[in-house]
Amino acid sequence: MRRRILIIEDEPGIGMAVKDELQFEGFEVQLLENGSEGFEAILQERPDLVVLDLMLPGKNGFEICSEIRRRGIETPVVMLTARTQEADRVRGLDLGADDYVVKPFSLTELVARIRAVLRRYDRNSVGMPEGSQTFQVGQLSVDLKRQTVFRGEEDINLTRKEFQLLELLLRRRGEVISRDEFLDAIWGEDVYVTHRTIDTHMATLRKKIEDDPAHPVYILSVRSVGYRFNENLTVS
Repeated sequence: MRRRILIIEDEPGIGMAVKDELQFEGFEVQLLENGSEGFEAILQERPDLVVLDLMLPGKNGFEICSEIRRRGIETPVVMLTARTQEADRVRGLDLGADDYVVKPFSLTELVARIRAVLRRYDRNSVGMPEGSQTFQVGQLSVDLKRQTVFRGEEDINLTRKEFQLLELLLRRRGEVISRDEFLDAIWGEDVYVTHRTIDTHMATLRKKIEDDPAHPVYILSVRSVGYRFNENLTVS
């Protein structure tokens, strides 16, 4: 089955060039020029990947990415942006984008990045097959196969990357995992993200699973290095 790509880009020349190239490469492609219409298409069509311009009429790229992640939609997103400031790139990745390409760009490079994101998404969706698939730690219940997390009776809604962070911590509980290891394992080596990205996602994850995020029990910080899952807790 052909992968379905949604392009949300308001510059007709760029949008058509990307659409033609992706169709030539064997993808099924839909092109929309309005952010609000693109957002609705993501909700209704659930494409395999979204190529998302940053500056759009209606909803902008930041708003779209933030809202779909808030709703738990983990469709991979590659952002297109004319902005070169590091803060904008970091903000997009912090909001849940999987990669970004700065305009002007090579169509060959864009296709390569799209394929890399899809491969990484497929690999992470399969998860790690070895070892246990369920963990019970205090009030926290984690099912890696079903990708569900409960705190007591409460169903905790994690984003894909938050779940991947938790899974890696559980798989290697007691080990100190550096921020660079998290970046390589979850975001990939070819994506520009900073250590701040890890800290932002960890803070959000703690808010969801810890009773008191300011005094975490499950995920412990290791100063200047990274994080570890508390090995003193009984895991069953």
